[in-house]
Amino acid sequence: MHIVFISNEYPLWTSGGKGTFIQTFAQAIVNAGHSATVLGIGTTSKKQVLQDQGVFIIRLKKPVLPKGKYIENSMRINRELKSIHKQNVIDIVETSELDCAYLPKQTPYKKVIRLHGGHHFFAEAEKRTIDPIKGKREKRSFKNADGFIAVSNYVKTHTEKYLSYHSKPVQTIYNLIDTDVTVPEVAIKKDHILFAGTVCEKKGINQLIEAFSILRTIYPEKKLDIYGRDWKFPDGSSYIEMLQSKYDTILENVTFYGSIPRETLYKEYAASVFCIFPSHMETQGLVTLEAMLLEKPVIFSQYGPGPETITPMRDGLLCDVYVPQDIANKMQWMIEHSEKAREMGKLARKQVLNKFDKEGILKQNLTFYNEL
Repeated sequence: MHIVFISNEYPLWTSGGKGTFIQTFAQAIVNAGHSATVLGIGTTSKKQVLQDQGVFIIRLKKPVLPKGKYIENSMRINRELKSIHKQNVIDIVETSELDCAYLPKQTPYKKVIRLHGGHHFFAEAEKRTIDPIKGKREKRSFKNADGFIAVSNYVKTHTEKYLSYHSKPVQTIYNLIDTDVTVPEVAIKKDHILFAGTVCEKKGINQLIEAFSILRTIYPEKKLDIYGRDWKFPDGSSYIEMLQSKYDTILENVTFYGSIPRETLYKEYAASVFCIFPSHMETQGLVTLEAMLLEKPVIFSQYGPGPETITPMRDGLLCDVYVPQDIANKMQWMIEHSEKAREMGKLARKQVLNKFDKEGILKQNLTFYNEL
């Protein structure tokens, strides 16, 4: 089979869970004897063609006319798909919730939308109204698709509140992650708690900082290490700078490290006492799975896909991400029950290896593609 992913996200250029998933999944497809291509819009005036462990990556040049970029991008993507199809017949084109709108309804390949959380899905968490242009585009995208893969039962049912699957095949297949990763041998930083993810409102950073300030009234020596790129407001201002202004008197022992390579992040996971991801809205939560895979006790959200990922008091804890006191209570429990927390970390790794087995999830995806 030949699968083409329409995406601007890939770790060679940008960090983020979706891009990491595509890289891991595409490489697994290639290793299984199939072909994988990642096609997206770049940020330079020249087309780029690269390979990453057998995965072909094509970044088309950036649009010339900002106001007409959707039409321009659509024309370029479809022209490139025709060229790719002539050289190596495409079986499946997979897109995000919005990007199947780029493609014609009738195509020589089947079109799959993987539900990572689209415009309608995240509107609730971001407390915003639906943008009429993006909303219309997403509805058109869903009409164009031949099938849907949801990365959790939660994202499948929650998306259905806003958009129709038009009686087309829909299947929940959890994200494929690199389960070949071994636990790095590093010294534990005994007072360090780790958060990883984009530093933005929907990741629960506000509540986490407030919870951490409560925790430090009991354990003043604790440190919160935050890894992830800074989010920008529409006016270009920094979310981190907003936090620093808002919490200038309580940010002691909180450090923002920005984005770091995944291999380095794995070592930081392993070196932390425990990890916390109090996201308001997630489709699955890649960083949570990564930390669990590295035997870290994890605190995740009791909402969304949290109950699909963690069994409370067995392989992690779930918290009310909107209540700083509850987040602080769960962090305090981790500190005061260190031996039990370590046992949770070991069970967490077993859970991920069992439930998110790379070969099994790859097979589920290929079976879905073949059925289409």
